[in-house]
Amino acid sequence: MASPAPTPMPKGATGALVFADGRVVWGQGFGAEGAEVAELCFHTAMTGYQEVMTDPSFARQLVCFTFPHIGNVGANDEDVEADDPHAVGSIVREAVTGPSNFRSRSDFPAWMAKHGRIGLSGVDTRALTKLIRREGPPTVVIAHSAAGEFDVPALVEMARAWPGLEGMDLAKEVSCEQLRVWSGGKWTIELGYAGEERERASTSLSTNENGNGSFALSEVEGQGTRPHVVAIDYGAKRNIFRNLVEAGARVTILPATATFEEVMAHEPDGFFLSNGPGDPAATGDYAIPVIRSMLETGKPLFGICLGHQLLALAVGGRTSKMFQGHRGANHPVKRLADGAVEITSMNHGFAVEREGLPNNVRETHVSLFDGSNCGIELADRPAFSVQYHPEASPGPQDSFYLFERFMGMIKEARK
Repeated sequence: MASPAPTPMPKGATGALVFADGRVVWGQGFGAEGAEVAELCFHTAMTGYQEVMTDPSFARQLVCFTFPHIGNVGANDEDVEADDPHAVGSIVREAVTGPSNFRSRSDFPAWMAKHGRIGLSGVDTRALTKLIRREGPPTVVIAHSAAGEFDVPALVEMARAWPGLEGMDLAKEVSCEQLRVWSGGKWTIELGYAGEERERASTSLSTNENGNGSFALSEVEGQGTRPHVVAIDYGAKRNIFRNLVEAGARVTILPATATFEEVMAHEPDGFFLSNGPGDPAATGDYAIPVIRSMLETGKPLFGICLGHQLLALAVGGRTSKMFQGHRGANHPVKRLADGAVEITSMNHGFAVEREGLPNNVRETHVSLFDGSNCGIELADRPAFSVQYHPEASPGPQDSFYLFERFMGMIKEARK
């Protein structure tokens, strides 16, 4: 079947969304100029666009926000989940207005331009969302030219040439490159993130003769006696580490490619597997052997999102790409133990398949949107994981108990 003819460019358009089949959606560009290819997805949260844009799980994805007013509270240095944005760009309904918030330090378009991210406004985001729900997430190119100059055929070819996220390992691209020690706790309106300056100061650590990262406990003042959690960063959100500290942990963060020997060199009391982007089966090539060795130690293990999927793969389960994925701050999840419903934040395009889970794996949570798996626990090991993001606090505290449960398991094991 022939590709549809591109929609003629309207006068004054400075931005375009170009599909691999030739369809073009025109609008007004903002942020950085240029063109980038990505998988298009939609996000249903009404707030938190900075957190969304900086979530490493959005690597190689373009976010269509369903809420029409995005960017109107500007940007600041606190509402971020990583040093830089990882989403390719953003699509919004209304033109981005000037910031109106006492915490704003710059307007959203300037923040986007500073970080090389492209935005597109004046788009019918409801129609785009319905398209994704009907057809699945398409491969697209977002382009911004202040002069209104677009080579549409070249952009179509750019979209057609991209292989897509299935089979793609992105964890290595977004993971930290060296050992980090985290000390910052939860955010407060009076103090911001307590301990954040100590965290930043301790991100560049010395290396000993064996090549292992080394650090002094004085760098995490007051945490030397806390249970020690070693977290594997597959593309982690900062707020996960803040919640672990809030729950009583001392946290050391290692890169996605850390070996089991490197993990154990830090004498952990428990292991944490973070969220992250890409296909879990591809990341599993190097992550699964390490996770299996972790499980053999008998120490508690907790995983979130990609970490949930990797735990399932490590014990013999399967994952698959979802038709449209789950992304938003209003996803209801049922806890099977007592029937309670948690309001959760989600961001994933792959899921654990319920069918084929080993006999020693119990399903603990399910999505009330589509019945997909949202949590597991092992019957013979102190290990569990969830698909959603308890650290995002959309409930707002519906799911903090998971961090407390993990720390309780560690404290019990230390006895």
